Amino acid sequence: MFRISAFIAELFEPTPVRERRRLPGPVVIWNLIRRCNLLCAHCYSLSADTDFRGELTTEGALAVIDDLAAMRVPALILSGGEPLLRPDLFLLADYAKEKGLYTALSTNGTLIDDAMAEQIAATHFDYVGISLDGLGETHDRFRRKAGAFDASQRALLALRDLGVKVGVRYTMTEDNAHDFVPLLDWVAEAEIPRFYFSHLNYAGRGKKNRGRDAVAQTTRRALTTLFERALADYRAGTGREYTTGNHDADGPFFLLWVQANFPERAEHIAAKLRQWGGNASGENIANIDNLGNVHPDTMWWHVTLGNVRHRPFSAIWRDETHPLLAALRRYPRAISGRCGACRYLSLCNGSSRVRAEMAAGDLWSEDPACYLSDEEVGVTPSSGGVAAQSKTAELVTH
Repeated sequence: MFRISAFIAELFEPTPVRERRRLPGPVVIWNLIRRCNLLCAHCYSLSADTDFRGELTTEGALAVIDDLAAMRVPALILSGGEPLLRPDLFLLADYAKEKGLYTALSTNGTLIDDAMAEQIAATHFDYVGISLDGLGETHDRFRRKAGAFDASQRALLALRDLGVKVGVRYTMTEDNAHDFVPLLDWVAEAEIPRFYFSHLNYAGRGKKNRGRDAVAQTTRRALTTLFERALADYRAGTGREYTTGNHDADGPFFLLWVQANFPERAEHIAAKLRQWGGNASGENIANIDNLGNVHPDTMWWHVTLGNVRHRPFSAIWRDETHPLLAALRRYPRAISGRCGACRYLSLCNGSSRVRAEMAAGDLWSEDPACYLSDEEVGVTPSSGGVAAQSKTAELVTH
């Protein structure tokens, strides 16, 4: 996850540079339930409106929360499917809050009426993210349900009015890119405090629909717009946060933007990007699915590290004898192709290994969705070798 607003603040209020981040425990995204009332085109969990057998019991889930709290995980994100379909959701969320965990809710929002909004507010979630993949018909087409946009929009406004910190999650493809700026405008007008921009990852239905992924120029325009919006909101003091996910080339692209607009701050931003460290799957990010299987992140459901029914999550996560965990935690990672030769490898850490695997059959090959040019990353297109060093490379490597 790349926190644009935090890096914008570093331009004007720089903080000390520290070692590359290593959290006491990972941020855990927990798919409590796989059932969902929608059938979204890019769903990584292949959720559907049916019951899935073998999901964790309430007792089992409470034991997991105890373990996560003891491990001092920095955040717990309760997701699905649609988590509001799980009868014990609020019991589990209340328990997580009692244990001192930062607890967030990830929902499609369509089930949130006034009574549900009141219950969510009473649970004191630290954050509630609701998906909007465009306006009106665009969103409804992505979610495959007429009226989904209106329902999710009403939920956002109802929760906002109750004082809940809410945010919009948006996944961009070539099919909904035309709604990106209008959606940003609506977020600002509605005074929604957070906007999360997700790149498409090739897991679940996202793999099936990867041919509609946003092309490089579409992505570059969108990211530049986000940088400009974050800068304007910082100067206006709105407090609105802009974040991106599922593509760690966003950090190097931000550095290029800083070099063009705030060259005197480029060296500091390069150092803070090294501190950020890029992709953290299997290290600072983890996933537990509805059956209790542990994965390096939400896009890795095809690889299981263990199951919380048989071993505590903490034991699974700390077991660095697992070859995949050991390889993901190597820094920088041993990656081939264009990514391996890239001058920004220490900043983005190779970005998505799932996209690489799904596209080339090799999880250590280059990320096929990188939108930076050969010249920008410092490779020659003919050989994939490292091009002549530039001032950018000096900032990154020193």
